Amino acid sequence: MATTQWALDPTHSELQFKVKHLMITTVTGSLKTLNASLTSEADDFHNAQVSFDAATDSIDTGNKDRDNHLKSGDFFDAEKFPKITFDSTSLSKDGDDYTLHGNLNVKGTSKPVKLNVEFGGIATDPWGNTKAGFTLNGKINRTDFGLTWNAALETGGVMVSEEVKILGELQFVKQA
Repeated sequence: MATTQWALDPTHSELQFKVKHLMITTVTGSLKTLNASLTSEADDFHNAQVSFDAATDSIDTGNKDRDNHLKSGDFFDAEKFPKITFDSTSLSKDGDDYTLHGNLNVKGTSKPVKLNVEFGGIATDPWGNTKAGFTLNGKINRTDFGLTWNAALETGGVMVSEEVKILGELQFVKQA
């Protein structure tokens, strides 16, 4: 069966993360430099292969001091570990929803993760390019990937939650 290659359209895609701060509010950040590819055998994307990488020095939370701390050895150690990578092991379809399983590599540690994927559909843009859209979400425990920095609060709890929510809006363009 013929395969179709899809490349990420970075101008119409974003990858965000959300983490509780002081256990009372959520801080949102994004990875601004993202590459991804998708290989499919059918337009329903069942069993497609997905891979992506994101530059750790492209972390943006809207606060330079916090971004620099996240890029430091306390968190991502961007100088030593310049990329976060993901390679799928399966993409299964259940009705209109998909479940994406794969290995996420952060800071030199690779762990299996599961992401929920919503297929937004296929459309042709005004220049004749075929595009496919996906929304993904999931959760990871940051300490599983060696991101263990934290501070205890006098009132109880910790400064930064272990749970990290991952949210993505991804648009791919079909390759000729």
